[in-house]
Amino acid sequence: MEAANGYLRIGELSRRSGVSTELLRAWERRYGLLRPTRSEGGFRLYSPQDERRVAVMRDHLKRGLSAAQAARRTLEEAERRPDDAPALARGADGLREALNGLDETAAHAAIDRLLSNLSLETVLGEVILPYLRELGDRWERGEASVADEHFASNLLRGRLLGLARGWDQGAGPRALLACAPGEQHDLALIVFGLALRERGWRITFLGPDTPFDSLTEAARTLEPAAVVIAASAPERIAGAEAGLRKLARAAPLWIAGAGASPEAGEKTGARHLDADPLGAADLVARAQRE
Repeated sequence: MEAANGYLRIGELSRRSGVSTELLRAWERRYGLLRPTRSEGGFRLYSPQDERRVAVMRDHLKRGLSAAQAARRTLEEAERRPDDAPALARGADGLREALNGLDETAAHAAIDRLLSNLSLETVLGEVILPYLRELGDRWERGEASVADEHFASNLLRGRLLGLARGWDQGAGPRALLACAPGEQHDLALIVFGLALRERGWRITFLGPDTPFDSLTEAARTLEPAAVVIAASAPERIAGAEAGLRKLARAAPLWIAGAGASPEAGEKTGARHLDADPLGAADLVARAQRE
């Protein structure tokens, strides 16, 4: 439940962060990681800063730090950076300038700075996705060349897949991700996978242009909690209803992207993911818990 001014009850903080309420309370008690206030009714309320510290804590744990080390580093970083807004704005501007200028070294340096100062989810949601939307708009207006689009997409794809290394490990539910046959654009699907990984899932990523028969075979082998197919245009899935229905019988199926629709979902037994990649990760994670 969300209270006024963006403050959260612990259950909602747990849902958003993918960390159990028991572990959140332990981090609060042992390390002082969370600093809740009290509502008039006596309930603990957690701030956006608490939510960000939880995300940073999780990032440090994934890099192999012990809980105590991760908490200490998270709190030290919070003291050095009481407000993310300046770092976020500078980082986004620096990355945009480097990518638009085809400057690979500067682009990698900008991404390094962003990841060292901000949580992965903040970088994805506040920098990477807005840049990709901006690039798409420039492409449609004829203001971005093929070279511009290829350079930015390939550089970002490489960095995101680097962050995805080991995302199939752990004990959480598994998601099987793939692009529809003929679909080459997988950046948004990679972002979705990283966001779902942040929520405790394991990811198996098959990438672009995946035949439905191969995807169905993989689903039967892995028995995932969710299969997500991305398509940027309706023709990627039009006429393939039989293959999708077969896949939906093998595992819970979701379709996403501009090529997906509620109507296509109804015809095939799939659920339609009508949200950006981070919101879509929330929807899939919530559905699995229900």
